[in-house]
Amino acid sequence: AQSSGLSCGRHGDGCAWVCTVRGRVRALRAVVRVGRGGGVRSMERQQQGRDSLPKNFPELKNDTFLRAAQGQTTRYVPVWCMRQAGRYLPEFQETRAGQDFFLTCRTPEICCELTLQPLRRFPLDAAIIFSDILVIPQALGMEVSMVPGKGPTFPEPLKEVEDLLRLRQKVDVSAELGYVFSAITLTRHRLEGRVPLIGFSGAPWTLMTYMIEGGASSTMSKAKRWLYQHVDASHRLLRLLTDVIVDYMVGQVKAGAQALQVFESHAGCLGPTQFAEFSLPYLQDISRRVKDQLKAESLEPVPMIVFAKDGHYALEELSRSDYEVVGLDWTVSPWEAREQTGNEVTLQGNMDPCALYAPKEKIDEIVKKMIEEFGTQRYIANLGHGLYPDMDPEHVRAFVEAVHKHSLNLNEHMGPALLENSS
Repeated sequence: AQSSGLSCGRHGDGCAWVCTVRGRVRALRAVVRVGRGGGVRSMERQQQGRDSLPKNFPELKNDTFLRAAQGQTTRYVPVWCMRQAGRYLPEFQETRAGQDFFLTCRTPEICCELTLQPLRRFPLDAAIIFSDILVIPQALGMEVSMVPGKGPTFPEPLKEVEDLLRLRQKVDVSAELGYVFSAITLTRHRLEGRVPLIGFSGAPWTLMTYMIEGGASSTMSKAKRWLYQHVDASHRLLRLLTDVIVDYMVGQVKAGAQALQVFESHAGCLGPTQFAEFSLPYLQDISRRVKDQLKAESLEPVPMIVFAKDGHYALEELSRSDYEVVGLDWTVSPWEAREQTGNEVTLQGNMDPCALYAPKEKIDEIVKKMIEEFGTQRYIANLGHGLYPDMDPEHVRAFVEAVHKHSLNLNEHMGPALLENSS
């Protein structure tokens, strides 16, 4: 369907990243050293340089992802991967070696480089900005660190209702999260119109779980305890998070994001009743308010994706929540998802990430079956969750190329019927 658009004079097409990554890494580490040596003012000067970039972005060359998200006919199924910029890539590890995770997130040059790396390897149809959902708790005044072997850690999580008073009640997202906006603007320019750029945020309930649990949890029992014991305080926190998320996502669009995804990663810890009270209303509020705010500021609307992992019990409700795309994990079948959503929205997903451990021939078979069951229209191929650090990049390539190959073949067989159904 498309090539990576990169070639190398020494080794030929597809390996430019091999010959350039070390040079990029040296340059990017110099950026971080300048930031560390010059302190906050130096980092602010770098950010101001990014802010001064013009917003007249290069013309988009591949709009297949956006067309699918908007329910328009596509020649093939577009594909991208959650965590496509990740530790499974050797160049990602080399770029990030020895660097603090959240310092990386606050350095637009490095975020841009990490976002572009998978595009140099694979013919993906979208990029997603490198960042983290936990920048929002940081913007609210909470300390968060990424501990090797443990993951995100909050030294002082929310324990009592009174702890809500520690949070900023009004967040200036430009001041607190401007580094993300700078990374988006820079990346839009350096993508040179190759593919659209996705911005994202964690959903209120998912962020609330981290803020109360203090890190990862298999049960979310501390956060769920709040839902039963501190109902009003839970809603107060969820409303505060929603307010910040709306401003943050509008800011991402202003900076250049061409689509937005909301990650409700911990939907599976809620049953239908609690989801309907503590998650769904806030997801709906986000989509409505982002669209209203973009319209009020005379900005073009962008497609929005909601991904509620393990939230298959709420697919019908999610499909009526004013999101153009509903993301799916691998625990729901394509036909069931189509039935529950009434084919009124585009679906995204949903291959089991662990299928990438299979031989390439088996990956090809799995992708072929997945596309046949979803169909080639109103569909964006993805995994049912993010890529894992120990995955083989060549198996990721096999997945991406199989999506393009089988969807093109299927569309060719449908021919005139496809055009007739799209009219």
